[in-house]
Amino acid sequence: MSLTIQIDSREKARAIKKIVAEFELQGVKYYVSKLWTGDYMSLDNPRLIIDRKQNLSEICANVCQSHDRFRNELIRAQENGIKLIILIEHSNQIKSIDDVETWENPRRKKRLKTWIEDELVVDEDGSEYWEPGRWIWEQIETKAMTGETLAKVMRTMERKYGCEFLFCDKLHTGKRIIEILGGEHIDQRTD
Repeated sequence: MSLTIQIDSREKARAIKKIVAEFELQGVKYYVSKLWTGDYMSLDNPRLIIDRKQNLSEICANVCQSHDRFRNELIRAQENGIKLIILIEHSNQIKSIDDVETWENPRRKKRLKTWIEDELVVDEDGSEYWEPGRWIWEQIETKAMTGETLAKVMRTMERKYGCEFLFCDKLHTGKRIIEILGGEHIDQRTD
């Protein structure tokens, strides 16, 4: 294989150790240098760039807290004729945006420690006793983004900015990057 991949210098060496190992196993040449946008680019096709995200929580943060920065990156790519693939490493359970709809955002539930005051308790035989105060954990629901909302945002971004959201598990990220940049890109969308 004569593929050469440029890896963005902002990718952390520890985070991409398995990806680089896959490149070496497959005989893919690579070098590290700053990319204008995204994280991985083939020298043979600089108009196709992969932006790797470590999970759905990261993409959730990108479209919520960092929305303007992320949107500007998509617009910049689109204006320069670059097809940006957002490759999300999550699990083998998430294969498409349709699967994102059923994702349970871990930030939707929050544990809250609450003090319960001493209380008078009456048991079955009518005896009364005081139960001492204690701490309990309650689970409350937050307003964090749902999987359904995230899926809608992702579809809108694909439509408006021409990007594409693809998925893989962490074990196969290197292989998936090679497939996409090597021209063996398989469209995972179901719509």
